[in-house]
Amino acid sequence: MPPTARRTAAARERKSARLELRVTPSIRKLIERATAVSGLAAGDLAYEGARRVLEDHDRMVLRGADRDAFLEAVANPPAPTARLIAAFRKHRKLGG
Repeated sequence: MPPTARRTAAARERKSARLELRVTPSIRKLIERATAVSGLAAGDLAYEGARRVLEDHDRMVLRGADRDAFLEAVANPPAPTARLIAAFRKHRKLGG
């Protein structure tokens, strides 16, 4: 779903829940500056930040066959190829 569709769907939902935060004065200034720059209300800014965090998390979490393949490669790594061995040797020679 494109971001504009998400915002539209979220905008149709009635804002009835309240969220209060205690923050330091410097964090408050940062949030106020971000709202001024973005044109978003503080709640919408928090929503966008939370959505991005969750999208990043979902991209990093491996599921199913991807997870199994990753764990198998960690548990039983393949033998290094000739090109990899040559690259390590070259790296050592260069002082790495």
